[in-house]
Order: sequence, then C-alpha cells, then structure tokens
Amino acid sequence: MLDFVDVPSGHTAQQAIARSEQVAQAADRLGYARYWISEHHSFAGLASSSPEILIAHLAGLTQGIRVGAAGIMLPNHSPLKVAEWFKTLEMLHPGRIDLGLGRAPGTDQLTAFALRRSREALTADDFPQQAAELIAFLTDSWPDDHPFTAVRATPVVETSPELLMLGSSGWGSAFAAVNGMTTVFAHHMAPELAVDALRAYRRDFRPGAFGDTPRVIISVLALATEDPDVAADFRAGWALQMQRIRSGQTTRPSAREIREFRTSEAFARIAPTLEGRVYAGPPAEVAKGLSALADDAGADEITLVAPTPDLPAKLRSLELLADQFGLTVRA
Repeated sequence: MLDFVDVPSGHTAQQAIARSEQVAQAADRLGYARYWISEHHSFAGLASSSPEILIAHLAGLTQGIRVGAAGIMLPNHSPLKVAEWFKTLEMLHPGRIDLGLGRAPGTDQLTAFALRRSREALTADDFPQQAAELIAFLTDSWPDDHPFTAVRATPVVETSPELLMLGSSGWGSAFAAVNGMTTVFAHHMAPELAVDALRAYRRDFRPGAFGDTPRVIISVLALATEDPDVAADFRAGWALQMQRIRSGQTTRPSAREIREFRTSEAFARIAPTLEGRVYAGPPAEVAKGLSALADDAGADEITLVAPTPDLPAKLRSLELLADQFGLTVRA
C-alpha cells in the first residue's frame, strides 16, 4: 500500500499519522506485503516530508509487513545520507525495509532550491550518477581508484534494503531495466503509459546487484466497497485532489468538500476520464479489474493507492481485497 499521509481539511498532522498507524497495522495483520510512504515537501495537505522517520515509526508498530519509501526523491538528498538512513532502518528491522527511488523533486521549484541549497542542483541532470553512488554506498562496491573508496556508509549491516525505481513514464522503468532493479510504475498518475513502459522494461532488463530477474510493481487507485456512495466519493475525491494540485493548492479535501464536489458540473465533466484510472466498487469487480490490469502490464505485485478521508472505508477495503486475493492473515 502507498500512503501519502493525507491531512484532510480540518484535520491535523497528528491525526493523519494516527490514521496511518491504524492502516499500516491493519495491512500487516491482513497479510499485505508492503507499506510505503511518499516524500512531499511544502504541502499542507500531506504529512510525508520525512518518510525515513515515519518508516522507522511504522515498522516498529508492525510485525511482518515490509515498510519503505515510495519514494525517496534522490535529487533532494546526499546519496551517502540516504544510504545511512536506510542501513540504519535495515539494522533496526532486518529484511523488512524497501527503498524506492524517484528523480522528481516532490515539490515546487522554490522548495526544491531550499532543500538543495544550490541553483546548479536544480538544473543538473545527474540522477544516474547519484543512483550509482547510492548503490555503491549500499553495497560497499566502490572501485579501488574512486575518491569515495575510503568512505563507508554505516552502520555495517549483513542485509540490504530492497532497492526499487519509481516512475510514471518510460524513463524510470528504462533506468530500472539497465540497472537490474525492480520497477514501480505509478499507474495512478499515468495509466495510459503503464503497459508499454513495463513491457519495454521486461524486454530490456539486465541482471544487477539488486536483482537477477525483472520484477514489476504497479501502483493503482483502488477502493473496494459494498456502498455505491463510498465508491462515488472515492472517485470524486481523487478528481478534486488533482484539480487542486493543478491550481497550485496544497490542501487535501475533507469528506464534506468531496460530497459537494461530487454533485458539481465540474466533476460531471471529469468523471468519464476516471474510467480505467480509478477502481472503486464491489470487491469482486475491483479485484477482477486489478487482476486484468496486472496481466496486461505483466505486474508481479499491485500497490493499492487509496487517498480518502473515510478511514472506516479504507480499512474495510483492505479487508475485502485481502479476502478477494486470498492473503494469509499474520498471527
């Protein structure tokens, strides 16, 4: 599951974290494989500016589910520091930590400048170099003649976090392919590009330090519910969120705001475009749609994306889809 740690209008960041705690624990208990936190900055409606800290917190509250970032926006950070964060997390929770990488800033240009403290860093296209440094720090695999050979990312750990590459275009999947990494495609952002990008990934995959065979994860907007009104609210909520982002707003809508938007002419115009992007409705129908998408895209795993202020509906959806896909409940 991918969690943006949404803070709906009228709620606090503390309430958002408490919601994430409940959802992560439910996902863990129900047998889900992964729980991921995004990275966003200067965004009033999200409490996910420091995923590395939230990962430690949520991993400590759960037992078996993998916990990680989807992702760390690498251009915002030093590769050495990212390696140290995630080696520390791996030390605390061995075999349970995921490190998903992104090359977007996760924010606006001014905030990106404040994060990076350099105008050159804003325009540099050096993600491949940054990723290569991160991999070398994670695996202690610097060439003998490299200036950083004597630099160690500590603590020293016996296992390594799983490294994944995020993307919502062909670029991220192509990078993952040539570097032997699992690819995570953001279908929730670019459904029209997913199938072609992932087929190209499998075709071009080369074994690397983090994988011998191609592995595809696809993140999808999905909510299973027996209540048509809940499904309609979920679709309208996502549409309203995207509308706000495009207009420069950083707040997340409340349940009341979503219900009002759902009956608006603006949503009536947008609603047809959500077909094939948002899977919301009866559990069997949602599961069937997700399975068909996974088959088309050649996906090994599906990551659920369910940004909604309706916590009971979100928890119930986890239960319904766990049942549909036959997940094994953890003791």
